[in-house]
Amino acid sequence: MSWLTKLPIDRFLLAILVAAVVGTVLPVTGVGVGIVDGATTGAIALLFFLYGARLSPAETLAGLKHWRLHVTILAFTYLMFPLLGLGIAAVAGAWLSPALLTGLVYLTLVPSTVQSSIAFTSIARGNVAGAVVSASASNILGVFLTPALCWLLLAGRVEFTTSAIIDILLQLLLPFVLGQLSRPWTARFVASHPGLKLVDRGSIVLVVYGAFAAGQREGMWSQVSAAEIAILIGICLALLALVLAVTWWLARRLGFSTQDAIAIQFCGTKKSLASGLPMAAVLFAGAPIGLLMLPLMVFHQAQLMACASLAERYARRPEAA
Repeated sequence: MSWLTKLPIDRFLLAILVAAVVGTVLPVTGVGVGIVDGATTGAIALLFFLYGARLSPAETLAGLKHWRLHVTILAFTYLMFPLLGLGIAAVAGAWLSPALLTGLVYLTLVPSTVQSSIAFTSIARGNVAGAVVSASASNILGVFLTPALCWLLLAGRVEFTTSAIIDILLQLLLPFVLGQLSRPWTARFVASHPGLKLVDRGSIVLVVYGAFAAGQREGMWSQVSAAEIAILIGICLALLALVLAVTWWLARRLGFSTQDAIAIQFCGTKKSLASGLPMAAVLFAGAPIGLLMLPLMVFHQAQLMACASLAERYARRPEAA
């Protein structure tokens, strides 16, 4: 299977795409629907428990001394991106189906990535410590801010009901808090067992399979055309190019060093597939979310390819690390 390493696509995303295809071609039916739904609910809870066990609030608070850097990154993640999402909704509404349009807005509301933001910042010889703090803070805050922004900006598409609030509390917030509280006993184990990433990724793949299987049962693909998919890809690429340019330009205009500007660009432009897909399964429970996931999947792959190229270019700059 060494040929997989040569593919110009993230292997995790490849697994997600395979799950989407399998869910479309071989959707679960009958009793299996309840089994997959129950397994998905449990997997999402376990996923957010592991998030809580991994993220150190003490390290995050200690690193907040460079507050201008972190405020700038969080402003890009939770202010600039949502505003762009509203702009996209206003402009592209005539060309995209409601599901794809909702998915485009939703991708602008999810947290930044953790692993890839830090990795690219390190490769580019940027401010790695700042990237660690900002990416971690983005994910901690995202557990609260993403649902709130969805209810605010996607009114009518995300139900603000008692059952929806309970689902978020039980599947997202409670496991995350329990993970944080368990850190004295679990943090070292979680950090020393990289194989636990398979639990993370397996749960996300399961979410994707369940979503696309449900979409196939409900005739999801009859609601979208090839032209809409092409428009979606074009919008995601244009959005990525815009945020990459704006984050770098503004960081330099605000007087940040090159190292800080690199951290701002890589952390402030990322959107997390790992957090976004499970959150969507909870926030849009009962709705066909297969198409809603597509914008985030497209943007995620595009951001990995673009940031990998930028990181290598920055790493070749002549100044000292």
